Amino acid sequence: MGERVAHLLSGRILDYVEVDADFAVVKTTPPREVVGVPLRDSRVRGRWGVTVVAVKPQAPPPGRRPEFSHATPDTVLTYGDLILIVGPIDNVERFAAIG
Repeated sequence: MGERVAHLLSGRILDYVEVDADFAVVKTTPPREVVGVPLRDSRVRGRWGVTVVAVKPQAPPPGRRPEFSHATPDTVLTYGDLILIVGPIDNVERFAAIG
């Protein structure tokens, strides 16, 4: 529990669940390096070793409530979106610390 609280107090990490000794799921916001381009072009997995698995858009389509949906290679993130990323703990921490 102490580790979880420490993660929540640093960077852009909004929620953190350690699912194994070295693997975590993190709720965060996207850094500027991945905003505005399809995930396939952002090379998130290759550059930071994490995978964006779900997105909750800040501005959903008219008439719909914001809710998480699966991320695809064509997903384009915007500022204020919430994303779920998974990966090795060191990698998710590094990704969440990007400005």
